[in-house]
Amino acid sequence: MKTLDEVLAEIRHWGYSAGGFAERYDRYRPRPPELLLDLLPRLAAVERPELVVDLGSGTGLSTRFWAGHAGAVVGIEPNPEMLDVAVAVTDAANVSYVAASSYDTGLPDACADLVTCSQSLQWMEPEPTFAEVARILRPGRLFAAYEYRWSLTRSPAVNAAFEAILARKTELRDELRLDVGVARWPVTRERFVASARFGTVDETRLHGVEEVTAERLVGFSLSEGSMATLLAAGVSEEQVGLDCLREVAAAELGDEPSPWYLGYRLVLGFS
Repeated sequence: MKTLDEVLAEIRHWGYSAGGFAERYDRYRPRPPELLLDLLPRLAAVERPELVVDLGSGTGLSTRFWAGHAGAVVGIEPNPEMLDVAVAVTDAANVSYVAASSYDTGLPDACADLVTCSQSLQWMEPEPTFAEVARILRPGRLFAAYEYRWSLTRSPAVNAAFEAILARKTELRDELRLDVGVARWPVTRERFVASARFGTVDETRLHGVEEVTAERLVGFSLSEGSMATLLAAGVSEEQVGLDCLREVAAAELGDEPSPWYLGYRLVLGFS
């Protein structure tokens, strides 16, 4: 199991501690899909969760999301730069944050009705994370990990430019060997089952709709650690296709907000 220092070193490898990154992350990243506010409590068989614990809470996007729908919400985040932004932008009295990792939250046994993990489980070592989730969940309650997998705007040209960036980013990172020796664990149903920590495991797809502008879509691309560290390694925006995305998005989307359709994978583990 990684120490907290090792966890922080990996976070820094991906650029999440770089100056201004956390603010950009909080401004441009998608919010959790609203459907979760109804779905997850129903699946956990609670009308209003007494406690929601959000692992890898980052700047608190997925933590303060629960403020009006739970008795208390606790975000667990080891990165001080992200945590500082989370504390600064959260004004709900029932939301708090703990500087800790998913391996050792410091929370009491069987305290949570819901444990969530948004866009962060892939960074967490499986065995100690699932052990800690199982420890803090109340019997019969729910662990939900979700991540966005698909992004669509109203413009096919913008969608194509965005997809081209994703492909080119992967190519360039491989060429520069930026990910050699870096462990990641994909969010899959099989991973939940293999942990043997849950009585039942399920998986589904869902979607969310937000508003997007040219600025937000480009900002979203820049808010990903894989892009930030690629640029920091000396790759130009032209090489990765950001200039093309800027041009096409400005022409097709402009400054007027339009629908942004986001598809999510949701994996569920019932204690």
